[in-house]
Amino acid sequence: MATDIDAAPAAVPPQPRVQAVKKPRARFRERRNEAAWGYLFVAPAVILFLIMGAYTVIYGFGLSFAQWNGFWPEWHWRGFKNYSDLLGGSPTYWPIVRKAATNTLWVVIGVPVLTVLIAFPLAIVLNSVKRFQGILRSIYFVPYVTTGIAVYFAWNYILEPGGAINLLLKAVGLGSLQEPQGWLGNPDTALPTMIVVMVWSAVPVAMLLYLTSLQSLDSSLIEAAQIDGAGWLRTTTSVIWPLMKPITVVVILLNVRDSLQGFQSFLIMTNGGPGDSTSVLGLETYRLAFLNEMSPTLGLASALGWLLFLAALVVAFINQRAMRRIG
Repeated sequence: MATDIDAAPAAVPPQPRVQAVKKPRARFRERRNEAAWGYLFVAPAVILFLIMGAYTVIYGFGLSFAQWNGFWPEWHWRGFKNYSDLLGGSPTYWPIVRKAATNTLWVVIGVPVLTVLIAFPLAIVLNSVKRFQGILRSIYFVPYVTTGIAVYFAWNYILEPGGAINLLLKAVGLGSLQEPQGWLGNPDTALPTMIVVMVWSAVPVAMLLYLTSLQSLDSSLIEAAQIDGAGWLRTTTSVIWPLMKPITVVVILLNVRDSLQGFQSFLIMTNGGPGDSTSVLGLETYRLAFLNEMSPTLGLASALGWLLFLAALVVAFINQRAMRRIG
């Protein structure tokens, strides 16, 4: 006699779900809709770049061959006259550009070199500190967070004749080193002081880059060097420093770019003075474009900006080649 269990139907194994195969036309329509949504989402960024980026660059390049004050109905075409005036053809503009180029060269050399010389040892020290590392890192990063117009005004107060620097020198018995005119009022100390201020604002980012790279180093390399008898200085100079070459290239390139293009600190703290001791190319470009009243120098400003851009490319290329040879 058959039982109920014997009479129950055998369980049917689950069958794999068969997905419906879309027709080629449906797949094409779906992909087209996805692409349309993608283009719609990126369109604002592309339009903004075309207006604020590409159009501005092309417009500025065309303006560099013309004479215009921003209010004339039409440009006056000058060809390469703007470039030739800036490169020695004009007795009015050539001395200004030459002095600004000399000052810019000092800034381009001084800021990256001093930044590396300060940021790398500082990162080494911070990397070796085990306690309060986060607090110390935050303290050293404060200059970058607070950099701005207010900081430049604060530096002006610190560097003036009755400012904190002169008072500190007098308090520690170094009153002979005080600057009666202020550190920005003496033509001999104004540019070095501005370089120090720029280095002060550049060190935090460089230090953080070095510190991040140090924390990702393979500790076995350092241990192997120490087992071979290398001391702290030999390990730092012969093992760690060569491994930091890519970071050093990045730090130098970033600071070269900022040194060539930056003019806000010079505009706020010295406006190129005293005399023209702190005039740099970025500041002169700004002056020709916006501070020359109704003079038709917008074309000259644009040409100077393009020369500055070409100089930045050349400096970056030389820097990369030099670092490759050293490495």
